[in-house]
Amino acid sequence: MKVGKSFSYGIIKQGNSIYKGIVNKGKKDGKGVFTDSLKRTFTGIWHNDTLTSGTRIDSAGIYVGQLNANGNAFGHGIYKSKDGFIYEGHWENDQKDGFGMAILSNNKLKIGEWKNNKYKGERPYYTSERIYGIDISKYQHMVGRKRYRINWNQLRITSLGTLSKKRITGKIDYPISFIYIKSTEGKKLFNPYYKKDYHAARAKGFYTGTYHYFSPSTPARLQAYNFLRRSYIRKGDLPPVLDIEPLPSQINKIGGAGVLFKNIRIWLRIVEHNTGSRPILYISQSFVNRYLPLAPDLERDYLVWIARYGEYKPDVHLVYWQLCPDGKVNGIHPKVDINVFNGYRGEFNKFVSKHTL
Repeated sequence: MKVGKSFSYGIIKQGNSIYKGIVNKGKKDGKGVFTDSLKRTFTGIWHNDTLTSGTRIDSAGIYVGQLNANGNAFGHGIYKSKDGFIYEGHWENDQKDGFGMAILSNNKLKIGEWKNNKYKGERPYYTSERIYGIDISKYQHMVGRKRYRINWNQLRITSLGTLSKKRITGKIDYPISFIYIKSTEGKKLFNPYYKKDYHAARAKGFYTGTYHYFSPSTPARLQAYNFLRRSYIRKGDLPPVLDIEPLPSQINKIGGAGVLFKNIRIWLRIVEHNTGSRPILYISQSFVNRYLPLAPDLERDYLVWIARYGEYKPDVHLVYWQLCPDGKVNGIHPKVDINVFNGYRGEFNKFVSKHTL
């Protein structure tokens, strides 16, 4: 069937591959359907034997978008797998690479940067519009044998640390909106600067919270009562935080992750019962990846504060993200942990309205 002066409908066979469509001088050139040796079916538009865009169907799903000469996703495209996964965004050589959005089979969204088929997360900009906070302990009062006071009238963030790349717009001179202070660790330890720092933070109008550093080898009940006995949990405070940072060797020593989570639940229940506030979990990204799936109830029911010093925002349900351990704050001589709230002023106002005591 003729379709133009030198164009015609034809069939081209190459080994186990077959093309049916518009042909020009023996080459695929126009609309057509092509099945390759991998049993993938392409429906689209060819130019000079090269498929430039179209639909690719294989055993795993359907891709619609730009393609390269090898039939691989290249450029912008949409992929839908048979198990319900959907991705729309940029591709490089058949891999998700660049900015894109995915909908998982459980309807969870992943929006942000992808690299070599792996989701890296959102790479946010840091500006004065973000909501920043710090967490402090006795180490913000000492360097070696020297002791330092915090000048509460001068507190401003001037550096977000140097351990990771960050996209920053404008000068770093950020106000502090919230402060967490360590009070206790294990069943006996107590931060000697806690009470003074807590009162000072509250007096200066900062949203203030208190955290406990969890010891995996110490009875959780004793740790909870140490925290409750020595900490201020008052009206207007942010939810208490359980800081969980065990080494894999410590987890193995106590009998595994199941034992650890059993103890964590004991601490959480006691503290929530006595304060009326559900605590927040402070955990690392590696802990999330390796252990948290073993405790789906905690992953589902508790807000998370992630310690991850990376370029991309963690792909978890989080409320705070610790950006660095080496930030700088006017009024505090040693280095300081800098944190950012997962949202802007409107979301932060809703959070404190709902979750403060």
